[in-house]
Amino acid sequence: MTRIRLAGRFDNFPPYPLADVPQIKRELIARGVDVIDLGAGDADLAPPPAAVEALVAATRDVAMNRYPFQLGLPAYRESVAAWMAQRFGVELDPYRELLPLIGSKEGIAHLAFAYVSPGDSTILPDPGYQPYVGGTLLAGGRPHAVPLRPENDFLIPLEELPADVVRTARILYLNYPNNPTAAIAPRAYLESAVEFCLKHDILLVYDNAYSEIAFDGYRPPSILEIEGAREIAVEFHSFSKTYNMTGWRIGWAAGSAEVIAALARVKSFVDTGQFLAVQAAARAALETSAEWVPGNVAEFQARRDAAVAALRDAGFDATPPRATMYLWVPVPAGFDSETLARQALLQEGVVIMPGAALGAGGQGFFRVALTRGADVLQEAARRLARVLENAEPDMVTGLQPGR
Repeated sequence: MTRIRLAGRFDNFPPYPLADVPQIKRELIARGVDVIDLGAGDADLAPPPAAVEALVAATRDVAMNRYPFQLGLPAYRESVAAWMAQRFGVELDPYRELLPLIGSKEGIAHLAFAYVSPGDSTILPDPGYQPYVGGTLLAGGRPHAVPLRPENDFLIPLEELPADVVRTARILYLNYPNNPTAAIAPRAYLESAVEFCLKHDILLVYDNAYSEIAFDGYRPPSILEIEGAREIAVEFHSFSKTYNMTGWRIGWAAGSAEVIAALARVKSFVDTGQFLAVQAAARAALETSAEWVPGNVAEFQARRDAAVAALRDAGFDATPPRATMYLWVPVPAGFDSETLARQALLQEGVVIMPGAALGAGGQGFFRVALTRGADVLQEAARRLARVLENAEPDMVTGLQPGR
C-alpha cells in the first residue's frame, strides 16, 4: 500500500456520475449484449461538414500547429462576438470580454480558483452539472446545494436561501435550459437572479450550453441580455451539444472583462489553450450555423417526441421538454433512481442516468439522453417496460416518484 496520502480535499469528493459505466458496457458487449447507451449527452450525430473541412485544412497549415496560448485564434474570437451579437443582441469586445475554452467544462471548473477561497461558499443546483461541485471543492470552498423541485419549476428559490450562505457566497451557478431537468427559466427569474447577485456581490456563472437546442418556437436568452448582468455575470457556451462536437473540446466564456481576465490568468498556469485548428473548425461551425443548426434541432425534436410517446406507452410519466437533449422522468412508485438504472443496465442493457447520481435532489427521477435515433429510443422504452414488469419486491425501496 502506498505511503503517500491523498489530499484532504478528496475526503468528501464525489465520484463522477456514470464513471464505471464504460467498463460495465465493455463487459456486457463482450457477452453479446446489445447495449443502448442513453446515459451521457453524447449524440450519435455528425458534426457540421464545414467544421470537418475547416479542421482538415487547418491542420495542414504549419502556423495552426503551434501553441495557441490564451489568445487563441483571433478569427475565432471575432466569429464568436459576431454570433453573440446576431443571436442575442449582445455586443462584446472579442479580446476583453471573450475567452476560448477547451470545452466549457474546464472553464466552469477553473473559474472557482479565481473567486473561491477556503471557507467561501457557492450556491448551486441539486441535481446539477458536476463541475459546479468539483470546482468549488478543488478550490477549497463549500458547495451549498439547493434542491430543484417540481413545485418551483426546477428553479433555485433565491429568496429562501439562508442568510449565512448568502453572506459567504462568492458564486451562484445557474444553468437554463437545465441539465438534467430540461427546465427553462422565465426572463423575470433571470432578472431577479441578476438583481440578487448585484445586491450581494456574488458572481453569477451562467451555463448556457443548451441555448440552441430548443423546441416549439422557444428561444432561450443569454444572461448578458439582462440589465446589469455585465457587471457580475459570465456565460459559458459549448459546441458539444449544438454541433455534435463533444470530442472536439471547444467552447467559450463571455461577460465581464474582469472575470474573463481572471479566468485567463488561471488557465495560463494549467493549459496552453485549445488547438488552433479546432478553433478554426469551430469558427466555420458558427459561420454556417444559421443553415445547419435548425436541421440538427429538428432531429432532436423528432427523437424527443418519439421517446416521450414510447415511455408513456411503457408506463412512465414522461413530459416533452421545451429545450435540451434530455428527458427528466419520474421514477415509478416502488423504485429509487439507482435501482431502476442498475436493473435497466444489467437486465436489459439500457444505460440511463439515475437522478441521484447528479445530486441528492435528483432522487426520484432518471434522465434519458436523446443520443440515439427514434427507433432505438423506442426499443429502449420497451426494454424499460420489461424492467418494471419483472421487478421483484426485494429489488425496490418504496420511494415515491419525484421525491
